[in-house]
Parts: sequence; C-alpha cells; structure tokens
Amino acid sequence: MQTWYSIIPKSPWLSIYIWIIFCIMPFFFIVRAFSPLYVGLGIVLILLYFLCHKFSFQSKNGLVYMWLSFQMVLNIVMTLLFGYIYLSLFTALFIGNIRQTVGFYIMYGLHIGFTVLSIVAGYFIFLELFLSQTPFIIIAVIGVVLLPFTLYTRNKQENLESELETAKDRISELIIHEERQRIARDLHDTLGQKLSMIGLKSDLAARLVEKNPQQAISEIKDIRQTASIALKEVRELVADMRAVRLEEELFRVEQILRAAEIEFELIGDPQAIQMPVLAENVISMCLKEAVTNVVKHSRASKCIVELVRNENVFMLVVKDNGVGYEETFALNGSGLKGMRERIEFLNGSVDIKKAQGTELMICIPVTITHQKGSEEV
Repeated sequence: MQTWYSIIPKSPWLSIYIWIIFCIMPFFFIVRAFSPLYVGLGIVLILLYFLCHKFSFQSKNGLVYMWLSFQMVLNIVMTLLFGYIYLSLFTALFIGNIRQTVGFYIMYGLHIGFTVLSIVAGYFIFLELFLSQTPFIIIAVIGVVLLPFTLYTRNKQENLESELETAKDRISELIIHEERQRIARDLHDTLGQKLSMIGLKSDLAARLVEKNPQQAISEIKDIRQTASIALKEVRELVADMRAVRLEEELFRVEQILRAAEIEFELIGDPQAIQMPVLAENVISMCLKEAVTNVVKHSRASKCIVELVRNENVFMLVVKDNGVGYEETFALNGSGLKGMRERIEFLNGSVDIKKAQGTELMICIPVTITHQKGSEEV
C-alpha cells in the first residue's frame, strides 16, 4: 500500500475476487476473438499494461504521471487493435486515487478525452463489434467519467476527516493546557491571599503573645479559620463549582487589610452594580490579587477600593499610599500577568501607574458587564 493510492479499491461492492475477474477478462477476450499472432501481441500488451499499472503504484512524484501516460497509450492501442476498451477502467480507478488536485484534474481530463476519441475511432475500425457492445461501452465511458471523480471526492473527504481528527486532538491539548493555566492562576489567587493572611496574622500573634495573650489567641483562631476557608476554596476550585461574589470578596479584602494594619476605604455600592457571574468572578479574583499585592509590596497605611459604573464601562480602582511599584514587577509579576489575561478575555484593560503610591485601574465594557433585566445605574 502506498500513501497516495490503493491498488485494491476500498469499496464494499468491489471485492478482491471481482477485481481478479476484471484482470482475467482481457486475456479471455483476446484468446477467443483473434489469430495466434494477434493473441501473442495482445498478451504482451496486456502484461505491459499491468506492469505499468504496478509501477504507477510504486512510483512517486513525476514518475507516477509517466507510467500513467503509458497506460493511456496502451489503452488507445488496445482499443484500435483489438477493440478492447475496458482497460480504461483500471486507469480510471488509479486516477481517482491521486491526491494532488492539479495532477488529478489534468490526468482526469486527458483520460476522458483519449478514451472518447479512441472509442469513436473504434466504431470506424470495428463497427459490428462496437455496435454489439454499445451498452457495455456506454457503461465503460460512464465509469471512466464517474469513477475517478467519485474516488477523488471520497479520498478528499477521508483526508479532511483525518485532518479534523488531528485538529480535535490539538484542540484537546490546547484546552488541557489552558485549563492547567487557569487552575494555576486560580490557585495563585486563592491560596496566595489566604497564605499571606496567615503569615501576617502569625507575625501579629507572635508579637502579641507577651503583650496581649488573649488577642494572640484570637489571632491564632483567625489563622485556623483562614486555613479552613483556604482548604474549602481549593476543594471548590478543583470541582469548578465556585463563583466568587464581589460583596464576599470585599469583606475578605477588608479582613486581610485590617490584619496587615492597613486602613480600608470602599467607594461605591457593590449591590448597585449588576454583572454576569463570569465577569463578577473575574473582577473578584482581580480585586483579591490587587489587594494581596498591596499587602505584600506597598508598605502602605491606607488602601482605597473604588467601584464605578457609567454608560460605557465598569471600573475597579485599587489605590494605596505606599512606596509604589517597580517596573519589572509590573511587567513580569505572575499575579498581574494572570490578571491581564483574565481581563483581556472580557475585552477589558488593566492599567497600573505610580502616583503617591500605586493605582491599579481595571476597565470592562458595559456590553460585557450588562446583564439582561438589570437596571441601569
């Protein structure tokens, strides 16, 4: 078997036994109808034809078309000398298995043209023979016209199906890769905040052990509660069942800022801002990441979270009065990178600037955040 063609056509109605009968028929036709000299010449031509047919399947590139041209010439010779046109069906089946579009149409057109011309000439040379076989000749011509195109279409469809399967496998790989990235981002956003909070409360508890033991115990209890919440969130994240609400995230943000001894101020009413679950989940994750960065890197004493909704966009602004950010951190930080990827998915934008601290502004178009049936603010 070759990659371009198949010697035995793959068809439920054309078994290998019928194919063998087609191969024997030319010999029977010549032995029965002609003199010994013609019989010998006919057998040589038939063997030569099948030899060319065999070489056609074993050759590649331009040699394929050379051997195919020899087959066409032998078809014409057999028609003009013996009135036998049925070898053209073998050639037609071979042409139908050519995969190159240009090569197929050239050989397809030439084969039809040569076959029709040789049949017309055969009616002048073997008039009585051809008249008696007219129904079979018509069937042969129909086969020469339809078989190549049918096989070519089928092979093209099989090739497209194979490419589709390959594309499906590739898409599956990309989906798995994207899902892994999503899980990595979600774990970073979820566990990062909680672990930061646990670290801050642990430091605070250590400082309060001698000064205020009761407050230290309270902080340790908060650490235990935060660890339990983190475990619960991880389980829900793995099950992909959890949608983070903005109000819930604002409450947690306030907790972590207070634990870090950073004053928290909220501007805007989260209940008045309606948005789809996906957008709210993304905004909540971004808010969590932004506040985590404030706690880790800003050395600020105050953090302001502002929610703004107008006719065009929804904006989330997180500002602090700390030392600002480093350029390399803004470009390469894994948290900010994940935040940008999430917001770009919603056709939004993330801007960060240094002005008496750090200001992070997230904008999402209203066409994304607007939810059917919600009231305009």
